Amino acid sequence: MIPILILAAGQSSRMRGSDKLLEDVGGVSLLRKQVQMALPLGGPVFVALPPSAEARQASLDGLDAVALIIDAAAEGMSATLREAVAQLPDCPAFMVVLGDLVAMGTPHLRAVHAAYQSQPDHLIWRGATADGKPGHPIIFDSSLRPQFALLEGDHGGETLVNPLREQTLLVPLPDQVARRDLDTPEDWMEWRAANLPTEG
Repeated sequence: MIPILILAAGQSSRMRGSDKLLEDVGGVSLLRKQVQMALPLGGPVFVALPPSAEARQASLDGLDAVALIIDAAAEGMSATLREAVAQLPDCPAFMVVLGDLVAMGTPHLRAVHAAYQSQPDHLIWRGATADGKPGHPIIFDSSLRPQFALLEGDHGGETLVNPLREQTLLVPLPDQVARRDLDTPEDWMEWRAANLPTEG
């Protein structure tokens, strides 16, 4: 199984003092949930974290995941990808998942991995929304690793993936799973209100 890299080095700047990756989802932090969903795939799991992220690291206690401290995390997503991918082990490909996709689960990661296995004639395999918008998770062929060293700014990997659309396989996932993130306290309030268990 290929390595899975969970990106969790952002600053949660829109949460006005709270950390979205430590928000409760089903009794655990969102970040812990993300690692728990990746572990069943069987590959090594790596978590990109900013310096001085003790609370995030503590939320991973007891899980078989390797923390990668990203010194330049404050520069943005591109720096996180640049430093994290450089620390991954040799592998034929690797999966990247955003740490804040609250609705994503193990079956969605498995679906993209299955596409990677069954349709190998691509360079990128990418989860998409039900209406075809590209999202996460994303599997990159290892031949693309040198390009990660060139990433700059806060555009993440889009400057890398956009020119490779013809070599990208989109894998539709249910609804908005591939892109649904919660960036503000209001987002979290709305999501919790919609996901409260109903009495019956």
